[in-house]
Amino acid sequence: MTEKLPNWNLGDFYSSIKDEGIDLDLEKYKNLSKSFNKKYKGKLIQQIQNIESIIKEFEDINELGGKLASYASLIYETNMNNNEIVQFYQGIYEKLTDLNSNLIFFKNEINITTDLEFEKFLSNAGKYKNWLINIRRFKEHQLDEKSEMIFLDKDLTSNSWIRFFQEQINDLKFKIDDKEVNSSEALNLLSDHNAMIREKAAESIEDVFKSNVKTFTFITNTLAKDKIINDKWRKYNSPTDSRNLANNVENEVVDALTESVTSNYKNISHRYYKIKAKLFNQEKLNYWDRNAPYPNSPNKKINWSEAKDIVIRSYANFDKSFKDIVLLFFNNSWIDAELKSGKSPGAFAASTIPSIHPYILTNFHGKTRDVMTLAHELGHGCHQYLSAKQGLLLSSTPLTLAETASVFGEMMTFRTLLEDSDKSARKYLLASKIEDMINTVVRQISFFEFEKLVHNERKKGELSSDQLCDFWMKTQSESLGPNIELTDGYRYFWTYIPHFIHTPFYVYAYAFGDCLVNILIQLYDEGLPNFKESYISLLKSGGSKHYSEVLKPFNVDLKQKNSWEKGLSMISGLIDEFEKSI
Repeated sequence: MTEKLPNWNLGDFYSSIKDEGIDLDLEKYKNLSKSFNKKYKGKLIQQIQNIESIIKEFEDINELGGKLASYASLIYETNMNNNEIVQFYQGIYEKLTDLNSNLIFFKNEINITTDLEFEKFLSNAGKYKNWLINIRRFKEHQLDEKSEMIFLDKDLTSNSWIRFFQEQINDLKFKIDDKEVNSSEALNLLSDHNAMIREKAAESIEDVFKSNVKTFTFITNTLAKDKIINDKWRKYNSPTDSRNLANNVENEVVDALTESVTSNYKNISHRYYKIKAKLFNQEKLNYWDRNAPYPNSPNKKINWSEAKDIVIRSYANFDKSFKDIVLLFFNNSWIDAELKSGKSPGAFAASTIPSIHPYILTNFHGKTRDVMTLAHELGHGCHQYLSAKQGLLLSSTPLTLAETASVFGEMMTFRTLLEDSDKSARKYLLASKIEDMINTVVRQISFFEFEKLVHNERKKGELSSDQLCDFWMKTQSESLGPNIELTDGYRYFWTYIPHFIHTPFYVYAYAFGDCLVNILIQLYDEGLPNFKESYISLLKSGGSKHYSEVLKPFNVDLKQKNSWEKGLSMISGLIDEFEKSI
C-alpha cells in the first residue's frame, strides 16, 4: 500500500471558496480602505505625531487583504485544473486590485514630504522606523498617485500572463514508455537510476518544450517588455536595479557575488563534472546524466515518515526550539506533499500573514533530494514563523536573507544523513550535496546571466525563439563546462523556469543564500561565541533591520569578494573530500 502523503488544511483561512466569511471580509476590507483614504489622504503632514498608530492601522488593513489573497493563491496552487477555483482566484485578485487603489496615496504622501518632514515622521514612527526608511528608498522611482493607480490596474494584465504561463506548464503532458506524466514527474525522471528512463524522459521533455517554444517565447517577450516599460517610467537604469532595491542590497554586493561565482566555474562545476564523467566512463556526460545517481549508489526510496524523522532530528540537533516549530508544520497540516494533477510543480513556502502561519508546498517522490527540499522549505517556514512577530510590514525578509534559514536547514539535514550512513553511502551523499550546491549557486548565477542577456537585448526589439535558445546555451555551457554534452534539444529548457516569469532576477538570491550560509556554517563550526543567539536574532528580525546590521555579529562584509570566496570554498572543499573518497 502506497503511503498517504499530506495535504494542507486551509481551514485557518476559510472553510471553502463558498465560505460567507470571504464576502464579509471583502466588504470589511472595502470599508476600511475607503475610511483610511478619507481620514488621511492629504492630511498626513498634520498627523506627524500619530504616524505610528496610522501605520499600524494601514498594516491591519493590509493584513485583511493579505488573508484573502493568500487563501486564493494557496487553493489555486493545488487546484489549477478546477475551473471554479481558477475563476475564484482571478476574481479575488481583481477585487483586491480595485480596492487597493484606496491605499496607494499613503506611501506616495510619505515620499513627497521634505527631508525635514520625513525626519519628523521617523522620530514618531516607533517600531516602524525601518519600514519608513525602506519606503523612502523608492522615492525617486515613485510616480504621482494617478500614475501609480494606472500601474496597479496594469498589473492585473501582467499577472494574467504569469497565470497563463503557470497553467500552460501545468497542462503539458509528457509520454514516457506509453505512460503520460506531468512536468514535475517528467523532470524528476532526469535523476532516475535507470539510464534509459533518463534518456527517454529527456527526449520527451525536449519534444514537448520545443513544440511549445513559440508560446513561451511570446510570454517571455511580453513580460520582458512590460518590465522595460515599468523601468522606463520609474527611472531604473538597468533591468536588475529594481530587484536589488527591493532586496535592499547594493549593486556592488550582487556584482561581487556574481563575479566570484563566475570566476569559480572552472574550480567548482567544471572540475566536478569532469570527475563525474570519468566515473561514468565517459569523456562527456549527456546533460540528462548531470544529476544522475552514481552507478553503484543505493536506490532506496525514502518514505514520508522517514523523511519527517530525518528532518525533525536535524533541526533538533541544532536547537530544540526549531524542532518545536517544525513539528507545528507536520502536526497541523501546514504541508502539502502529495503528487496530484493540477498542482504546481516544484516547492515553495508561503508566508501568508502573521496572524495565521506559513504553508509549505512540495512534490514528494521519495528521493534524498526530496528530503533536502523538505528541509529547505521548512527552513523558510521556521524563518517566516519567527519573523511573524514583527507584524505584516516588518516580517517580510528581503530575498537576500530569505534563503538563509532554508539553506541552513538543508545543511543540518545533510549532516544528519551523513551521520546515518556507512562509508560507501557517504561518498554518494557527498556527491548529491555537491550537485545540489552547484544547482543552487552555479546554476542560479548562470540563470541570472541568462536573464540579463534577455532583458538587455529585449530593449532592442522582440526576441526570437532562436535568440532565447542561443542565450540559454551560451550561459549554460559556460557554467557547466566542457564535460557536459548539451544537445540541440536542451536549447528549449529555459521555457519552464518559473522565476524568469513571476519574479525576474530572483535567482541570484539562491546563490546569495547558499554562499552566506556556507560562511555562517564555517563560523558555527569554528565556535563563534553566541552564534545560535545571533542566528536566531537574524531570523526573528525579518525586514526590520538592514542585512548589514543583522550580519554584524558574524563580522561578514558582503561587498568584499573574499567573503564570497570563503562561501565558495566550502563547495570546493566538499569536491576535494569526494575526490579522495573514490
